[in-house]
Amino acid sequence: MVEDIGAAERMVQQWQERAAEKAEKFGRMQQEIEQISVTETSRDGAIQVTIASNGILQNLQLSENASNRPMPKLAAEIMRAVQTAQAKIPELMQQAVAGTVGLEDSAAQHVLGEARKNFPEPPAAEDGPQGHGSGVPEMQFGLEDDYEEPPQRQQPPQRPAAPPPPQQQQRPSRRRPDDFDDDDFSGGSFLR
Repeated sequence: MVEDIGAAERMVQQWQERAAEKAEKFGRMQQEIEQISVTETSRDGAIQVTIASNGILQNLQLSENASNRPMPKLAAEIMRAVQTAQAKIPELMQQAVAGTVGLEDSAAQHVLGEARKNFPEPPAAEDGPQGHGSGVPEMQFGLEDDYEEPPQRQQPPQRPAAPPPPQQQQRPSRRRPDDFDDDDFSGGSFLR
């Protein structure tokens, strides 16, 4: 019986050591994931966004020539840059997981699955942003943006609105003696 207790103690100690080692690896993985950030820049360099590992926008920089765009187009280009940066997060997280806890761990697989679900590939665009440090050369073809505001059509002069009809003045109604809410029910003067 003494032998069984010793074996059980060794088994518990080994389990504690493995659990402590796994906790240390997950701690390192979490630190590495928290350090992840992705910066994307538009093709013409007018827009630059930086996204944290949780997908939140950390920084947005617009150059002077970004103001030449119509606001809807500028907003769409910013969103495209944000989505492109977010789509790179799962890959970077996978690298952090592989280097710490390993890709075989079921908890790590769950974390990566959630990242892929939350940060899918962005919609295809003809003039998408290109990332810094992606290591993949990117070829893009297209025309330079030479958007010009269309001339404004002149609106015909509008007639001034008709003045509102005059309101009849109401005379203030007179109060009847029984309308007064005095606490003094004596009916006498309050000046004594």
